[in-house]
Amino acid sequence: MTRLKRLHASYDPWKKLVDDFGDAYDIFCMAKDEGDESMEDDIADSLAYLENRLEKLKLLEMLNGKFDKNNAFMTIHSGAGGTEACDWVNMLLRMFTRWCETNDFSVKILDLLEAEGGVKSVTIQINGEYAYGYLQGETGVHRLVRISPFDSSKRRHTSFASVYCSPVIEDEIEFEIRPEDIRIDTYRASGAGGQHVNKT
Repeated sequence: MTRLKRLHASYDPWKKLVDDFGDAYDIFCMAKDEGDESMEDDIADSLAYLENRLEKLKLLEMLNGKFDKNNAFMTIHSGAGGTEACDWVNMLLRMFTRWCETNDFSVKILDLLEAEGGVKSVTIQINGEYAYGYLQGETGVHRLVRISPFDSSKRRHTSFASVYCSPVIEDEIEFEIRPEDIRIDTYRASGAGGQHVNKT
């Protein structure tokens, strides 16, 4: 049943898109036959909307990994750079949080260690369909080179932060035991009975 639901979830958006393209084409043909130019802007808007949906579906087809549809954990640690690195972690946290809000993902802070200038480390949970699929590419070391606002001499500083993204794994694990995989063996003790059987 779960597999069937996943197939429907993948197939239905494509079918709806094809149907909508067909409707838009029919409207275009009717307007062309009648010489009605007043529909031109509406048809152009519809095509732009359909093309946008097509690009999103093509992207989702690429996110076909086992855990791509799952929610995600993201941990950000400051690296070399001291105060600069902590500020860089804080900037990354704000950046990822705003990206999630823009794309209708919810963010929950699970662990936060503040430090001078910003954040030493933080772990967040991002909830939403394909959260891990979208964010898994952010895993790695992020570097920032800038004129430091903390340096009175206005020198250029390089800061590092590590980002690690992992999928949220559901606690419920489905498994199937087939009757043909079950073997029942029955044994009968030989020799003297009574307590002797239990001892040997």
